[in-house]
Amino acid sequence: MKCIMSDWNIEKKLGLFALVLGFIAIFAGSPFHSAEVKVNTKDIALSTVNDKIDVTELADYIIKGNADYRLIDLRDEEEFKIYFIPTAMNIPITQLAAAPLMRNEKIILYADDDVAAAQGWFILKSEGYNGVYLLKGGLNEWKDKVLFPKLASDAAPEEKIEFEKMCEVSKFFGGVPQTDASETVKQEVKLPSLDLPATTNLSTQGKKKKREGC
Repeated sequence: MKCIMSDWNIEKKLGLFALVLGFIAIFAGSPFHSAEVKVNTKDIALSTVNDKIDVTELADYIIKGNADYRLIDLRDEEEFKIYFIPTAMNIPITQLAAAPLMRNEKIILYADDDVAAAQGWFILKSEGYNGVYLLKGGLNEWKDKVLFPKLASDAAPEEKIEFEKMCEVSKFFGGVPQTDASETVKQEVKLPSLDLPATTNLSTQGKKKKREGC
């Protein structure tokens, strides 16, 4: 199947992904199921994607200057211009299959949430890319945990210690830590302003340099 799918265009691959979700939904809604049993089709669809990276782990990569990964934002260009995670490059999901990415590199995909990014994961996996990961929770979780971490008034001591750590991470990325007292202010907090990355010529990406010397 892998060989057959490698010849498919992106519309066919996304269509198959949708078909799989629809198939799951049919059984999830089967009248033979007990009324007490509820199946979250989104969770089932994502349960096969085990390669995930937490947003705090990615934040640590960026702060330490790690360069052994490629972070790809699968949203459209207009959404990308509003805000993107630092170090990310924008490849809309409709262009992902044609992007000449290197098969031996670590690729981290994200969109607003896991469901949208899972489509990209499915596409690259079907093309034979092995080092593909999802950013767990996507941009929504990045905002909640990294940009605007929150501390409840009844937080446990260990939660307060973790919050203090995340405050420094949040400030590094231009975010604003939140407490219960600042909850009403959160709606007025703007996303950090970032300079758009230089345009990358994808046609040159993924090509290995000729080995020189011995």
